[in-house]
Amino acid sequence: MHRRLHVALDPADLVGVGAVRRRLRSALSHWGVPELSDTAELLSSELVTNALLHTGNGAVFDAVLGSDHRLRIEVQDGAGRLPGRRRDPEAEYATSGRGLLLVEALADSWGVQLRGDGKVTWFELALP
Repeated sequence: MHRRLHVALDPADLVGVGAVRRRLRSALSHWGVPELSDTAELLSSELVTNALLHTGNGAVFDAVLGSDHRLRIEVQDGAGRLPGRRRDPEAEYATSGRGLLLVEALADSWGVQLRGDGKVTWFELALP
């Protein structure tokens, strides 16, 4: 049995990021895996914010909990370019640019796929 949460966000709807977090926490609790909430919310916030700030388009958020209790989060945007990650020495003092480093550090797996005229950035979390 798959459980799914689907949210479409308008361009520049940064207030919607908080709504995604709240809806995700509620869904994960309802699905019986509240222990995934903190990490899933943090990484989802990063991906949705990146999509809204750096593409000028809206975003589509999908969370799916598989029967194996593996959570997959996808954020689709309308930018057909792959995201960059900051690894230069100045990045330590930057106010942004660490989102994908967090995803890389905390997710069990993650990636980016070009899809149509946009891309999907995704990550997966497994129950401990």
